[in-house]
Amino acid sequence: MAALALGLAGTAAIVVPAVTAQANTADLVVDYACNQGVASSGSGTVHLRTKLTVPTTLKVGDPLNVAWNLGYRDATRFGAPTLLPNGGRIYVTGEVNLSDGWQGQLQPVGNVDQDGPMKKGTPLNLPSTISDFAYTTRAGTVTLKPGKLYVDFRPPASEVMVNDDQADPKIYYSPGDWVDVNDRPSGDNDYHLDFHQTNKAGAWAELTFTGTGIEYVAQKDRRGGPVEIWVDNQLATPPRVDPSRNDDGTLVNDSNVGGQTLWSFTGLEYGQHTITIKNVEDKRTLLDAFRVITGELPGPPPQYRAECTLISAPVAVQVTIAGTNSSPTPDSSPSPDGSPSPDTSASPSGGVSPSPSGSPSASPTPGDQSPSPSPSPSRSPNLSATQNYVVAVLPQGSPSPTATRTVTLTATPTVAQVAVTPQGGAQTGEAPERTAASAVLLIGAGGALLIVGMLSGVAMLRRRAAHAGERS
Repeated sequence: MAALALGLAGTAAIVVPAVTAQANTADLVVDYACNQGVASSGSGTVHLRTKLTVPTTLKVGDPLNVAWNLGYRDATRFGAPTLLPNGGRIYVTGEVNLSDGWQGQLQPVGNVDQDGPMKKGTPLNLPSTISDFAYTTRAGTVTLKPGKLYVDFRPPASEVMVNDDQADPKIYYSPGDWVDVNDRPSGDNDYHLDFHQTNKAGAWAELTFTGTGIEYVAQKDRRGGPVEIWVDNQLATPPRVDPSRNDDGTLVNDSNVGGQTLWSFTGLEYGQHTITIKNVEDKRTLLDAFRVITGELPGPPPQYRAECTLISAPVAVQVTIAGTNSSPTPDSSPSPDGSPSPDTSASPSGGVSPSPSGSPSASPTPGDQSPSPSPSPSRSPNLSATQNYVVAVLPQGSPSPTATRTVTLTATPTVAQVAVTPQGGAQTGEAPERTAASAVLLIGAGGALLIVGMLSGVAMLRRRAAHAGERS
């Protein structure tokens, strides 16, 4: 079956295999323009030319693989966002939108490490290919359409020394207040054998840096005076450092002990910050270097993200997924009307399963899935044949739902479970047995008692008459 590619008139190219009998992939050539983030630190706007390869004929159960080849279209490049002694890593994430048979999105991803060291604006390399796939679980037709591309950059953990007279990044000094001192003795251990010096109260020096921490490096010297430190226009913690005193507060006996970390602060949010040092008194204050610290980052900083928008004509490709010959085996349990009920324990999910890779993929979900048929209710062995019942089926889940049957009795019993004697009888909770034999016995016993009573009365009358004659 020949591949069917849909597109609008424009510059986008669609490449379809020439042999119809073996045509099972389509190549979509798509151009992008990228802005912001590492595009701004590079050429400003970066142009990409990409090729998306999509299979066009599949069978149920085959993976739907998409591969996206990336490349620069011209001389524009993404650039390193800051000074990076250890390089960094570029991440690219694409969007492939699914419609018709499925509604969702695939997100091909890829990354590549950058060789360091790099300064701000150093061109960055792209991964050659990004990819993603999804499982196909039912027959149908799916339309795939490429969306945006996102380019992220993550710098590694590092420490960068910024010398007192370095050009980039550059330290700015209050005009006319500082002297640049060079060619210092190596035994003093000054960084690059130089430093800036001032003896004027209120003189300041400032550095704008990118990282998560900063350190102030200068000499320990008994001639030094206190220095006030500000970070992002707020007094830092601690707010002052005195190079003429040791950590325990005692005075320093030596002079010109260079290469000392006098003050340190970490735990800043990764990004751009400013440190300012200010001489408090008319004493000797030095600035040898700043040490910029970048801690281990959990992911690419959001400010480095470049967003790439399609500039060629929109294109799409249709994927046909053929069914299989296998069919589910019906459940043979009888229903009240004698017909077998279907087995619902393994109905297909009807969608595209997401890739198991660690990429931030959005799971495509079916857009036209019809509900599975409800199973016919079957008789429960615990119910009497004369009783009515209702079978309720709970909503089915994914990927292999099992219908759960809940039985509710609705019939009312026709025979009382506890019999009660008629009104006026003893409420014992049990009714006396009523039989013909017991009635005959009761009548006979009553007649016998009547005869005995009559005979006793006659005997009593004779006894009284006898007493009366004897008295007379």
